[in-house]
Amino acid sequence: MTAAPVTLVFLLREDQVLLGLKKTGFGQGKIVGIGGHVEPGESTTAAAVREVFEETSVRVEEAELVFRGTVKFRFPARPDWDMDTSVFSATRWLGTPVETEEIAPQWHPLEELPLNSMWQDAEHWLPALLKGPERHFTVLMAADSEGVEAVSAE
Repeated sequence: MTAAPVTLVFLLREDQVLLGLKKTGFGQGKIVGIGGHVEPGESTTAAAVREVFEETSVRVEEAELVFRGTVKFRFPARPDWDMDTSVFSATRWLGTPVETEEIAPQWHPLEELPLNSMWQDAEHWLPALLKGPERHFTVLMAADSEGVEAVSAE
């Protein structure tokens, strides 16, 4: 089974990052990055632009996306959940983030990320990707598909 291609986009302003409370589906109840699956025939940047708009009503141009790196998530107990994630940031966009059916957007200080309310893996890669430079991680999730078994960085 092939890992699903996924995008995440972190909108950055001053010393804050936009995250969202996931209201439905995978990760419901957790604070997550803005993003989702890449559709067949779609580039990762096109998917990033589409997902940001669908989840927050904010418009980001592909040219404004800065590639931050990748995170490969592996779920040994649930291989159908495996994801290869391309991570981007942007400091310019049009519009104000609004709540949608899927996400309640929230600004958080970069130095006070809500890691206790996120997937347990976030603490291993999110601060590094937000600060730069480009990095690449592989996260092996535990048998319960919540905890982290191992993390490697390239």
